[in-house]
Amino acid sequence: SLRKQWAQELYEKFAVPTKVVDAAVLRQEAVGNVLQTLEYITRSNIVIMSYHFATRLEEELRGIPWDLVVLDEAHKLRNAHRPSNRIGQALRRALEGRKKLLLTATPLQNSLMELYGLSTLIDEHLFGDDKAFRKQFVNNDANLPELRERIKHFTHRTLRKDVLEYVQYTQRKALTQPFEPTDDEQAVYDAVSAFLQREHSFALPKSQRHLTGLILRKLLASSTPAIMGTLSSIYQRLEQQLKEMHENLVSVSNGSSWWYTLADEEDLESDTLEALEEQ
Repeated sequence: SLRKQWAQELYEKFAVPTKVVDAAVLRQEAVGNVLQTLEYITRSNIVIMSYHFATRLEEELRGIPWDLVVLDEAHKLRNAHRPSNRIGQALRRALEGRKKLLLTATPLQNSLMELYGLSTLIDEHLFGDDKAFRKQFVNNDANLPELRERIKHFTHRTLRKDVLEYVQYTQRKALTQPFEPTDDEQAVYDAVSAFLQREHSFALPKSQRHLTGLILRKLLASSTPAIMGTLSSIYQRLEQQLKEMHENLVSVSNGSSWWYTLADEEDLESDTLEALEEQ
Protein backbone atom coordinates (compact mmCIF):
# COMPACT_ATOMS: atom_id res chain seq x y z
CA SER A 1 0.00 0.00 0.00
CA LEU A 2 0.97 3.66 -0.20
CA ARG A 3 1.73 3.72 3.52
CA LYS A 4 4.08 0.76 3.24
CA GLN A 5 5.73 2.41 0.23
CA TRP A 6 6.41 5.52 2.32
CA ALA A 7 7.93 3.37 5.06
CA GLN A 8 10.10 1.46 2.60
CA GLU A 9 11.43 4.55 0.82
CA LEU A 10 12.12 6.47 4.02
CA TYR A 11 14.16 3.52 5.25
CA GLU A 12 15.96 2.73 1.98
CA LYS A 13 16.79 6.33 1.02
CA PHE A 14 17.29 7.96 4.41
CA ALA A 15 17.60 5.10 6.95
CA VAL A 16 14.68 6.63 8.86
CA PRO A 17 12.77 4.26 11.19
CA THR A 18 9.02 4.29 10.62
CA LYS A 19 5.90 2.57 11.89
CA VAL A 20 2.71 2.14 9.86
CA VAL A 21 0.03 2.56 12.52
CA ASP A 22 -3.45 1.05 12.42
CA ALA A 23 -5.75 -0.55 14.98
CA ALA A 24 -3.87 -3.85 14.94
CA VAL A 25 -0.51 -2.13 15.56
CA LEU A 26 -1.95 -0.11 18.44
CA ARG A 27 -3.18 -3.35 19.98
CA GLN A 28 0.19 -5.06 19.54
CA GLU A 29 2.17 -2.10 20.90
CA ALA A 30 -0.31 -1.17 23.66
CA VAL A 31 1.29 0.36 26.77
CA GLY A 32 -1.86 1.95 28.18
CA ASN A 33 -4.49 4.03 26.40
CA VAL A 34 -4.28 5.21 22.78
CA LEU A 35 -2.39 8.43 23.55
CA GLN A 36 0.17 6.64 25.71
CA THR A 37 0.69 4.03 23.02
CA LEU A 38 1.14 6.67 20.31
CA GLU A 39 3.62 8.56 22.47
CA TYR A 40 5.56 5.34 22.99
CA ILE A 41 5.67 4.60 19.24
CA THR A 42 6.72 8.15 18.29
CA ARG A 43 9.76 8.06 20.57
CA SER A 44 11.71 6.08 18.00
CA ASN A 45 9.63 6.10 14.80
CA ILE A 46 8.06 8.33 12.22
CA VAL A 47 4.36 7.47 12.31
CA ILE A 48 2.48 6.73 9.09
CA MET A 49 -1.30 6.31 9.02
CA SER A 50 -4.30 6.72 6.73
CA TYR A 51 -6.53 9.79 6.76
CA HIS A 52 -9.48 7.70 7.90
CA PHE A 53 -7.61 6.27 10.84
CA ALA A 54 -6.11 9.65 11.80
CA THR A 55 -9.61 11.10 11.86
CA ARG A 56 -10.64 8.69 14.59
CA LEU A 57 -7.54 9.62 16.59
CA GLU A 58 -8.29 13.35 16.47
CA GLU A 59 -8.05 13.91 20.21
CA GLU A 60 -4.89 11.83 20.61
CA LEU A 61 -3.15 13.45 17.61
CA ARG A 62 -3.88 16.86 19.07
CA GLY A 63 -2.07 15.84 22.23
CA ILE A 64 1.25 15.05 20.51
CA PRO A 65 3.69 17.91 19.63
CA TRP A 66 4.54 16.76 16.10
CA ASP A 67 7.70 18.29 14.58
CA LEU A 68 6.24 18.05 11.06
CA VAL A 69 3.09 16.55 9.56
CA VAL A 70 3.28 15.42 5.92
CA LEU A 71 -0.10 15.10 4.19
CA ASP A 72 0.40 13.02 1.04
CA GLU A 73 -2.25 12.87 -1.69
CA ALA A 74 -3.36 16.24 -0.31
CA HIS A 75 -5.84 16.80 -3.15
CA LYS A 76 -8.14 14.38 -1.32
CA LEU A 77 -8.52 17.11 1.33
CA ARG A 78 -9.44 19.86 -1.13
CA ASN A 79 -12.88 20.25 0.48
CA ALA A 80 -11.51 20.53 4.01
CA HIS A 81 -13.10 23.97 4.42
CA ARG A 82 -16.61 22.56 4.18
CA PRO A 83 -18.29 21.78 7.52
CA SER A 84 -19.70 18.61 5.93
CA ASN A 85 -16.20 17.30 5.14
CA ARG A 86 -15.70 15.14 8.21
CA ILE A 87 -12.15 14.00 7.49
CA GLY A 88 -10.83 17.42 6.49
CA GLN A 89 -12.41 19.14 9.47
CA ALA A 90 -11.12 16.52 11.92
CA LEU A 91 -7.56 16.70 10.57
CA ARG A 92 -7.60 20.50 10.64
CA ARG A 93 -8.56 20.45 14.31
CA ALA A 94 -6.18 17.63 15.21
CA LEU A 95 -3.16 19.29 13.58
CA GLU A 96 -3.87 22.91 14.40
CA GLY A 97 -0.67 24.80 15.19
CA ARG A 98 1.63 22.08 13.78
CA LYS A 99 3.99 22.57 10.86
CA LYS A 100 2.57 20.87 7.77
CA LEU A 101 3.74 19.88 4.31
CA LEU A 102 1.00 19.08 1.77
CA LEU A 103 2.03 16.94 -1.22
CA THR A 104 0.07 16.16 -4.37
CA ALA A 105 0.78 15.31 -8.00
CA THR A 106 -2.87 15.81 -8.97
CA PRO A 107 -3.75 19.20 -10.49
CA LEU A 108 -6.49 21.30 -8.94
CA GLN A 109 -8.89 21.47 -11.83
CA ASN A 110 -12.48 21.90 -10.69
CA SER A 111 -12.55 25.17 -8.79
CA LEU A 112 -10.31 27.70 -7.06
CA MET A 113 -12.19 26.77 -3.91
CA GLU A 114 -10.08 23.59 -3.89
CA LEU A 115 -7.03 25.78 -3.38
CA TYR A 116 -8.85 27.60 -0.62
CA GLY A 117 -9.78 24.30 1.04
CA LEU A 118 -6.15 23.16 1.12
CA SER A 119 -5.01 26.53 2.45
CA THR A 120 -7.25 26.13 5.49
CA LEU A 121 -5.23 23.07 6.53
CA ILE A 122 -2.10 25.23 6.66
CA ASP A 123 -3.73 28.29 8.21
CA GLU A 124 -7.45 28.93 8.10
CA HIS A 125 -6.79 32.69 8.20
CA LEU A 126 -4.64 32.89 5.05
CA PHE A 127 -7.53 34.11 2.91
CA GLY A 128 -10.23 34.90 5.44
CA ASP A 129 -13.51 33.01 5.15
CA ASP A 130 -14.74 31.19 2.06
CA LYS A 131 -17.18 33.95 1.13
CA ALA A 132 -14.41 36.55 1.02
CA PHE A 133 -12.15 34.27 -1.05
CA ARG A 134 -14.95 33.45 -3.48
CA LYS A 135 -15.84 37.11 -3.95
CA GLN A 136 -12.25 38.23 -4.43
CA PHE A 137 -10.83 35.51 -6.66
CA VAL A 138 -13.42 33.09 -8.09
CA ASN A 139 -14.57 34.19 -11.56
CA ASN A 140 -12.48 37.33 -11.15
CA ASP A 141 -9.52 37.06 -13.52
CA ALA A 142 -8.39 40.59 -12.74
CA ASN A 143 -7.33 39.49 -9.25
CA LEU A 144 -5.46 36.34 -10.30
CA PRO A 145 -2.03 38.10 -10.28
CA GLU A 146 -2.68 39.06 -6.66
CA LEU A 147 -3.61 35.45 -5.85
CA ARG A 148 -0.41 34.15 -7.44
CA GLU A 149 1.62 36.65 -5.44
CA ARG A 150 0.00 35.60 -2.19
CA ILE A 151 0.31 31.84 -2.65
CA LYS A 152 3.92 31.87 -3.87
CA HIS A 153 5.07 32.31 -0.28
CA PHE A 154 3.74 28.92 0.80
CA THR A 155 3.44 26.84 -2.39
CA HIS A 156 5.98 25.24 -4.71
CA ARG A 157 5.08 23.68 -8.05
CA THR A 158 7.44 21.22 -9.70
CA LEU A 159 6.79 20.38 -13.36
CA ARG A 160 7.91 17.19 -15.04
CA LYS A 161 10.40 19.12 -17.16
CA ASP A 162 12.02 20.39 -13.95
CA VAL A 163 13.06 16.90 -12.85
CA LEU A 164 14.04 15.28 -16.15
CA GLU A 165 17.66 15.50 -15.00
CA TYR A 166 16.88 13.21 -12.06
CA VAL A 167 13.96 11.03 -13.19
CA GLN A 168 14.01 8.95 -16.34
CA TYR A 169 10.39 8.81 -17.50
CA THR A 170 9.28 6.01 -19.79
CA GLN A 171 8.11 7.17 -23.18
CA ARG A 172 4.56 5.98 -23.73
CA LYS A 173 3.21 5.29 -27.20
CA ALA A 174 -0.47 4.44 -27.57
CA LEU A 175 -1.42 1.53 -29.82
CA THR A 176 -5.05 0.55 -30.42
CA GLN A 177 -5.52 -3.18 -31.01
CA PRO A 178 -9.10 -4.44 -31.49
CA PHE A 179 -9.89 -8.00 -30.38
CA GLU A 180 -12.78 -10.36 -29.72
CA PRO A 181 -12.90 -12.20 -26.37
CA THR A 182 -12.86 -15.96 -26.35
CA ASP A 183 -15.71 -17.89 -24.76
CA ASP A 184 -13.65 -18.37 -21.59
CA GLU A 185 -12.76 -14.66 -21.43
CA GLN A 186 -16.41 -13.73 -21.89
CA ALA A 187 -17.35 -16.10 -19.08
CA VAL A 188 -14.83 -14.41 -16.78
CA TYR A 189 -16.21 -10.99 -17.79
CA ASP A 190 -19.78 -12.07 -17.02
CA ALA A 191 -18.76 -13.57 -13.67
CA VAL A 192 -16.89 -10.42 -12.61
CA SER A 193 -19.84 -8.26 -13.70
CA ALA A 194 -22.20 -10.35 -11.58
CA PHE A 195 -19.77 -10.05 -8.66
CA LEU A 196 -19.66 -6.25 -8.98
CA GLN A 197 -23.46 -6.03 -9.08
CA ARG A 198 -23.93 -7.67 -5.69
CA GLU A 199 -25.60 -5.17 -3.40
CA HIS A 200 -24.18 -6.61 -0.20
CA SER A 201 -20.57 -7.72 -0.23
CA PHE A 202 -17.74 -7.31 2.28
CA ALA A 203 -15.30 -7.67 -0.62
CA LEU A 204 -16.11 -4.23 -2.05
CA PRO A 205 -15.84 -0.89 -0.20
CA LYS A 206 -19.45 0.21 0.28
CA SER A 207 -18.75 3.94 0.12
CA GLN A 208 -16.53 3.56 -2.98
CA ARG A 209 -18.36 0.79 -4.81
CA HIS A 210 -18.56 2.65 -8.13
CA LEU A 211 -14.86 3.57 -8.14
CA THR A 212 -13.89 0.04 -7.14
CA GLY A 213 -15.96 -1.31 -10.01
CA LEU A 214 -14.18 0.97 -12.49
CA ILE A 215 -10.79 -0.16 -11.21
CA LEU A 216 -11.69 -3.84 -11.52
CA ARG A 217 -13.15 -3.37 -15.00
CA LYS A 218 -9.98 -1.56 -16.06
CA LEU A 219 -7.96 -4.57 -14.93
CA LEU A 220 -10.40 -6.91 -16.63
CA ALA A 221 -9.90 -5.02 -19.89
CA SER A 222 -6.14 -5.32 -19.46
CA SER A 223 -5.98 -9.11 -19.23
CA THR A 224 -7.50 -12.10 -17.51
CA PRO A 225 -4.32 -12.76 -15.45
CA ALA A 226 -4.43 -9.14 -14.21
CA ILE A 227 -7.97 -9.42 -12.85
CA MET A 228 -7.36 -12.90 -11.44
CA GLY A 229 -4.37 -11.64 -9.47
CA THR A 230 -6.47 -8.82 -8.03
CA LEU A 231 -9.38 -11.11 -7.16
CA SER A 232 -6.91 -13.38 -5.41
CA SER A 233 -5.63 -10.38 -3.43
CA ILE A 234 -9.19 -9.45 -2.44
CA TYR A 235 -9.77 -13.02 -1.25
CA GLN A 236 -6.59 -12.98 0.82
CA ARG A 237 -7.50 -9.61 2.34
CA LEU A 238 -10.92 -10.94 3.33
CA GLU A 239 -9.29 -13.94 4.97
CA GLN A 240 -6.93 -11.64 6.87
CA GLN A 241 -9.75 -9.31 7.93
CA LEU A 242 -11.77 -12.28 9.17
CA LYS A 243 -8.78 -13.44 11.21
CA GLU A 244 -8.23 -9.95 12.67
CA MET A 245 -11.92 -9.56 13.52
CA HIS A 246 -11.78 -12.85 15.41
CA GLU A 247 -8.67 -11.69 17.30
CA ASN A 248 -10.38 -8.38 18.05
CA LEU A 249 -13.41 -10.13 19.52
CA VAL A 250 -11.17 -12.30 21.67
CA SER A 251 -9.39 -9.18 22.97
CA VAL A 252 -12.69 -7.48 23.74
CA SER A 253 -13.87 -10.54 25.65
CA ASN A 254 -10.65 -10.29 27.68
CA GLY A 255 -11.35 -6.66 28.55
CA SER A 256 -9.01 -4.91 26.09
CA SER A 257 -11.62 -2.88 24.23
CA TRP A 258 -10.22 0.66 23.93
CA TRP A 259 -8.68 0.07 20.51
CA TYR A 260 -11.43 -2.14 19.10
CA THR A 261 -13.56 0.89 18.25
CA LEU A 262 -10.75 2.12 16.01
CA ALA A 263 -11.03 -0.78 13.58
CA ASP A 264 -14.30 -0.09 11.82
CA GLU A 265 -15.70 -0.78 8.38
CA GLU A 266 -14.62 2.57 6.94
CA ASP A 267 -10.94 1.89 7.60
CA LEU A 268 -11.20 -1.56 6.05
CA GLU A 269 -12.83 0.04 3.01
CA SER A 270 -10.04 2.59 2.78
CA ASP A 271 -7.37 -0.13 2.93
CA THR A 272 -9.12 -2.21 0.27
CA LEU A 273 -9.56 0.72 -2.13
CA GLU A 274 -5.95 1.84 -1.66
CA ALA A 275 -4.72 -1.64 -2.52
CA LEU A 276 -6.89 -1.81 -5.63
CA GLU A 277 -5.78 1.61 -6.87
CA GLU A 278 -2.16 0.46 -6.78
CA GLN A 279 -2.71 -2.64 -8.92
